[in-house]
Amino acid sequence: MTVASTQSDFRAHIKDYLDRVNDDDETVYIARANNRAVAVISQEKLDWLERALRAKEGSLEYAIARDQLIQRHVLPDDEIIESNDEYWGQFDQ
Repeated sequence: MTVASTQSDFRAHIKDYLDRVNDDDETVYIARANNRAVAVISQEKLDWLERALRAKEGSLEYAIARDQLIQRHVLPDDEIIESNDEYWGQFDQ
């Protein structure tokens, strides 16, 4: 889920916003002057995003990172597929 805030409101309630980022896995968007905006995400979410970007698509590491991002509602859920030996065999190194 995402939350939007102004810079002054974020400053006034920084602890509450950061707790939401860490405890509820929220993303906080902060509007700033001159159409400059920032987003605050948890270190854990950033780590999974970076792992997904570094991993080779189709690898087990990529699949795990993608699954973590789906659980955090960063990526849409995949369609249901049958889990069988053929499916898992594609991740053999």
